[in-house]
Amino acid sequence: MGKNLAGKTAFIVAVLLVFCYGIVGIPHGGLKESIARRINLGLDLKGGVHLVLEVHVDEAIASSVDRDAVRLQTELAAAGIPGVSAGRIDPARSETIVVSGIPTGKLSDARGVFNGPNYSSYDVASGGDGTTTLTMKQQAAHELANRTVDTSIETIRERVDKLGVTEPVIQKYGLGDNQILVELPGVSDPGRVEEIIQSTAKLEIHAVAGGPFASDQEALQSNGGVIPADSVLMHGAASAGAPDQVWLLKRVSEVEGTDFRDAQPSTDQNGRPNITFTLTTEAGDRFYKYTSEHSATSATPGSMAIVLDNKVKEVASINSAIRDRGEIEGGFTKQQAADLSLMLRTGALPATITFLETRTVGPSLGAASIRQGVMAAVVGLTAVMVFMLLYYRGAGINACLALILNLIILLGFMGFAGSVLTLPGIAGVILTIGMGVDSNVLIFERIREELRAGKSAAMAVQQGFGHAWITIIDTHVTTIVSALILFLFGTGPVRGFAVTLAFGLLANLFTAVFVSRMIFEAHLKNKERGAVALSI
Repeated sequence: MGKNLAGKTAFIVAVLLVFCYGIVGIPHGGLKESIARRINLGLDLKGGVHLVLEVHVDEAIASSVDRDAVRLQTELAAAGIPGVSAGRIDPARSETIVVSGIPTGKLSDARGVFNGPNYSSYDVASGGDGTTTLTMKQQAAHELANRTVDTSIETIRERVDKLGVTEPVIQKYGLGDNQILVELPGVSDPGRVEEIIQSTAKLEIHAVAGGPFASDQEALQSNGGVIPADSVLMHGAASAGAPDQVWLLKRVSEVEGTDFRDAQPSTDQNGRPNITFTLTTEAGDRFYKYTSEHSATSATPGSMAIVLDNKVKEVASINSAIRDRGEIEGGFTKQQAADLSLMLRTGALPATITFLETRTVGPSLGAASIRQGVMAAVVGLTAVMVFMLLYYRGAGINACLALILNLIILLGFMGFAGSVLTLPGIAGVILTIGMGVDSNVLIFERIREELRAGKSAAMAVQQGFGHAWITIIDTHVTTIVSALILFLFGTGPVRGFAVTLAFGLLANLFTAVFVSRMIFEAHLKNKERGAVALSI
């Protein structure tokens, strides 16, 4: 005992300095400002916006099925079976494709297409009237729904990161299917953030099949009272400032949001805000094929509609083939053009979302929570230190020093890791104080037992720490495992509690065992061996 005390002391001082740096970093301004730059505050302490969103995954499933139906028609035609109709006949059954018009002599060739790798996620059922139904398998639909939610989370996170929100919480919400929790601490303009998050920015370019019409009734009458299965009616305006009209568009888009590689706000030749875009290579080739076949100089000239969030923004004639670059004009304001280009750059959401819950926490409420939480921590720490000093006398000083170092290491951990401190996190800090005291009580009581058994002070300290070590490890490991489970399955505030509790327990293992023992050894070394009675 007592060997290498200088090295141990230097190590503890080095640890103390490192974690002090973790708390304040390089001092700039006052102490409070330096700490605020290192310790990120959560929504409940800093104020901000709390949102619960629901993703309409059925839209993504329907879009995927529509594209498979178009591809299926193309593959059947390539297999020598032209004139076949394939599509979703019943809009309520978004996962089903009905194929009709297959000649009896071509059923075998059609089955070869249906059983191909592109449709392995569908169950195929043949009817007696030359029709075949492809229904997406439940497992495939479930996986697509999960991918839709995951993609929505990543898209929302990219948009929020572009806005500079510090330490946002964006994750699946465990209380319902297809729901997302969004917490944005310190938001200064919640209205704009909500608008950017809510908008799907689902930009699509559709082929125009008919129109414009003055109303839905006129559109139906012009098509014999029935809308073709491969088409859809959409409202909008052919240009900025034009009255609302109805257009008959092809259901499957030629280009959609996920096909955009880049988008930037710009101005047109008249100085009005617009958006320039660049498509991916694959989408550019596909768009070039479509515009080449329907340009003004082709045998089948046509027009295309630019649709944003299921509203026609502009209808334009196809003068010449377009490959991968173009412009979007729609009477945008400068801010709208900037926001829309941001959404397109970060990727369109795969489905629309709705708000289930919106809650705002004011910064004044957060400031009150900080004051009350810090007061609770200070009062708790003071009460514990007073008890330890009264009950364990001189050894209580040892426990108090270990507790203070424990808090420094805990806060330094959070500063280095960039963790978010929440109100439950402050509760975790207070609980850590209790766990630290518990460890000291176990050690001190064990030392008392050894002293009552007649052992020397040095031997009592050695045996006390040696026997208490196993118990301390057991209690800390089990609690850390519980904190890990809370972190993995909990939401933002619960995670904050789990993080501070786990960090605090790790710090306590160091302070209660290593630091506390070093203090005892330093005290005993200054006395003659066997001539000292521990004040405990």
